[in-house]
Amino acid sequence: MPETQPSLDPSVAARLKRDEHGLVAAIVQQHDTREVLMLGWMDDEALHRTLTTGRVTFWSRSRQSYWRKGDTSGHGQYVKGVSIDCDGDALLVEVDQVGAACHTGARTCFEAGGALPAVAGERPTAPESVR
Repeated sequence: MPETQPSLDPSVAARLKRDEHGLVAAIVQQHDTREVLMLGWMDDEALHRTLTTGRVTFWSRSRQSYWRKGDTSGHGQYVKGVSIDCDGDALLVEVDQVGAACHTGARTCFEAGGALPAVAGERPTAPESVR
């Protein structure tokens, strides 16, 4: 009988708000430049693996299986930190990215997708009495 790995710490699991498929969004960011690299999905097991191995593991919605970033491409993500947002429905995974983060070969998935036309907002100037 194979050894079973301990599951996600119950105190961490209790803080997560998962979608109807048991998944939480994981935003991946380069730890030193703060560049946003990609978005992936994690269930409890993927998060457990990420927190305990030093490598990022996702749940693939299309393949219905776990995948550790870089195992086939060589473009690994090495964990530097993981944070949960205030609502518990998103994770920020800070990594040291080796090579491209996007499956297209681009450095980031947002570079590969391209910018959308958007009106840039301006912060209002403070009234004289506030300055």
